[in-house]
Amino acid sequence: MVNYPNAKRVSISKAPRLKTPSIDFANRGMRFETLINDSNSYYLSRNIAVIHKKPTPVQIVKVDYPRRSRAKIVEAYFRQASTTDYSGVYKGYYIDFEAKETRQTSSMPLKNFHAHQIIHMENVLKQQGICFVLLHFSTLQETYLLPAEPLISFYQIDQGGKSMPLSYIREHGFEIPLQSHPSIPYLDVVDKYLIGGN
Repeated sequence: MVNYPNAKRVSISKAPRLKTPSIDFANRGMRFETLINDSNSYYLSRNIAVIHKKPTPVQIVKVDYPRRSRAKIVEAYFRQASTTDYSGVYKGYYIDFEAKETRQTSSMPLKNFHAHQIIHMENVLKQQGICFVLLHFSTLQETYLLPAEPLISFYQIDQGGKSMPLSYIREHGFEIPLQSHPSIPYLDVVDKYLIGGN
């Protein structure tokens, strides 16, 4: 069992095993996170940026040993609420971002953004860090980089109860065309619009 900070209990032992798809642009069913990780690996291997997915600290409470050689985590708790998904450094700038995916075609649900994440983004901006969200509409095959400022403004309207319309994202964000290497070239947008300031 994994216990989230809001006391929800989720069994991890019964979760289906996911096969990691190979990184192939033709495979439109790839998970968004895999594409981001592939992009980060590309940037790292070419000394462009050092950006990694943040590990979520977990406190293991109970372990079963069905066999001498195998340990099975039965119950665990998240030690603290997570902030955002990714962080690192690019051209001397601190980069911090969250990634969300939806099958919806007209809006991005904000219920998956939490108040502590919004506060974290505000704090990053106060320290002159570069903060944004990558939003992927899987049905449309469209990906956007939305800077933290318009996300925070929209979230504060009703503390994340609404969905953010795609029209708002298109107005305040930047579309990122998917390609082969890197899969999601989000640093091109960071260069042109967030560091360049245009």
